[in-house]
Amino acid sequence: MMKRLLAHCLLTLMVFFVPGAGFAADELLPPDEMIRNVTSEVLTIVRSDKSIQAGDTRSVLALVDEKVLPHFNFRRMTGLAVGPHWRSATPEQQESLIAAFRTLLVRTYSNALTQYRDQTIDVKQFRGNLNEKRVRVSTEVRQPGAQPIAIDYSLEQEGQGWKVFDVTVAGVSLVTNYRGSFSDEINAKGIDGLIASLEAKNRSLEAEQGGK
Repeated sequence: MMKRLLAHCLLTLMVFFVPGAGFAADELLPPDEMIRNVTSEVLTIVRSDKSIQAGDTRSVLALVDEKVLPHFNFRRMTGLAVGPHWRSATPEQQESLIAAFRTLLVRTYSNALTQYRDQTIDVKQFRGNLNEKRVRVSTEVRQPGAQPIAIDYSLEQEGQGWKVFDVTVAGVSLVTNYRGSFSDEINAKGIDGLIASLEAKNRSLEAEQGGK
């Protein structure tokens, strides 16, 4: 269930951040307006690309890598997920954790994007202050025959753009969802143990997806 819900996040983030939607790259628009400008284009891509609809892992990963990942703050995201143990990790361990967590999220949730057909995304009017360093954008994914799913995005401003550092799906924070299991792993096997566990999971997911 969490996999499907977080797949909604990735789709909405593609909608949110895909470039070339009729505004300058350095023009910092309100987050809700930015989403509305590009929703139609990206949903069309996801629904019409035959390789994505056929479940081709390589096509899905390429789409996510190009349109989504540059707009995540994976350092902050990983630090929040690891929790207090992050400060005791060496720089090398931190980089390994970031790389492994990034791969885990992409491999776990990307292929669920191939299931999109009739879903629509309702972007709530942004009522925050754009002068704040951190903001939250609320959306709702609607699909026939099911209750809407509320998704909130926590973003912080970096340079001329916004980067996501957490996603809350139906009240459940992505980073908090991982923090408990990460803490248990570190307490049992140390930071290197968590890195090894994440890397093993990534290899398993890659094998399940045909090594693509």
